[in-house]
Amino acid sequence: MSRRTGMTAARGDTAPRWYRMPTEWHREREIRLSLTNTVLDTRFRAALGRMAERGRLVTYNEPIDPHLEIAGLMKKLDGGPALLFSKIAGYDMPAIGNLLSCQPNVEAAFGIDFRGVRQFVSRALGDPKPPVLVQRAPVQERVVTKDIDLGRMLPALYHTAADAGRYITAGIMIAKDPETGVYNASYHRLMLCGSNRAAIQLDFGRHLRNAFERAQKKGQHLPVVAVIGSDLALHYTAATMGSQMPEHADELAVAGGLCGRPLEVVKAVSQDILVPAESEIVLEGVLRIDEEVVEGPFGEFVGYLAPADPAPIFEITAVTHRAKPIYHAINGYGRETVVLRKYVLEASLLKVLQTAVPIVTDAEMTAGGLHRFHAIVQVRKTSPTHDGLQRNAIMASFGALKDLDMVIVVDDDIDIRDPADVEYALATRMEASRDLFTVPAARGHEYVRVSDRGMRTKLGIDATVPFEEKARFARCEFKPMEIADGAISTDPAVARKRLDL
Repeated sequence: MSRRTGMTAARGDTAPRWYRMPTEWHREREIRLSLTNTVLDTRFRAALGRMAERGRLVTYNEPIDPHLEIAGLMKKLDGGPALLFSKIAGYDMPAIGNLLSCQPNVEAAFGIDFRGVRQFVSRALGDPKPPVLVQRAPVQERVVTKDIDLGRMLPALYHTAADAGRYITAGIMIAKDPETGVYNASYHRLMLCGSNRAAIQLDFGRHLRNAFERAQKKGQHLPVVAVIGSDLALHYTAATMGSQMPEHADELAVAGGLCGRPLEVVKAVSQDILVPAESEIVLEGVLRIDEEVVEGPFGEFVGYLAPADPAPIFEITAVTHRAKPIYHAINGYGRETVVLRKYVLEASLLKVLQTAVPIVTDAEMTAGGLHRFHAIVQVRKTSPTHDGLQRNAIMASFGALKDLDMVIVVDDDIDIRDPADVEYALATRMEASRDLFTVPAARGHEYVRVSDRGMRTKLGIDATVPFEEKARFARCEFKPMEIADGAISTDPAVARKRLDL
């Protein structure tokens, strides 16, 4: 353990006690829901167990305050292993941060590499599996319907000093459309503003906002739940929005399609709605149609403060949770926020591009573009007739993902996940006078500060080689070499002896 950071790695046989299932009933569920060739075990605790075994979950052993300190440490260690906070001041409940903040964490959580994650995300919409209703659920081992006090019950974080208050940031909001009955799942930040009340940020055009407006027209409060610590399949389904998730798609069924098995759900105790049975914590309640409060400011994923605006009230009527629940927190301006959508967006982009432009072989939503605004598209030209299709791919990318502002297209000898290799293509294959083109007054994301109410000019960069010039641009090839075990020594004494130093 490092005395300075107070951390120990949680691995295999030393996995934290809170991860172990406490009853025979839970152990039977472990066996019944075990992984098969076509099924991913994406349950929250199963994912934490895999991460612990692979060294992607570390424990912070020192006392820490949910007021600014936890979020500050999460930011300091952003992109590293997930963090378990087990000694939160004022709370017995542990919290997980930076859960899916980088590719190694995602791969450990799912137990497959990122390409497999993208494939499972891509198959979800095409093979939905409606949820299965169960009578008992871990998430209802404890039920609170009276004297609800969210601030006392949950270690909700105060993320930055400029924020308006304490926020629940990893809550997945689930609602049943008041007209169609279709279930929607989506991320929305919740600002605590009373013992059993939170202000909810609802962007215009989001599916939950549409359902809320339909409830307003009917004159009825909208039943909803906020799910904290849920199945990873639901995390990714909730992170899918806009053109990637049609409004008629039932997102509980889509989550089942992602993991290859129906999600188990249970009836909520105070509202007419279904909730994921394996979750850690569920806040049941309604979005009130007759009341608003000012929500924000809050540090959002672009790194700037989202302004204060009127927002509906989420009134909580019940809190249910496991006997020993685990809280999950996400920094608004943190890598988990953007990595969550990375594989969803890549899968969606590839599906569109490979249908419209078959020479496309791969795509990468870049870290510097917050895995949302910039993309690298790789193509393979095998015929002179393929020249020009790379620019079709750029335009198709802008059409597929509204928020994309820059697309660079490269040949298939460029490693699109190596920024230096992509820059090499720009340096040696792109001529600015002919290979840059812009699309003015196109719709983007309203949080980008340089945009005008979401309108901005998009940039396409063609860094590919014309087919007839491929031989001239072929990169030098070296003899492939194998290195025998022990052939290279890192002992400085060996070098000193050989060089007579």
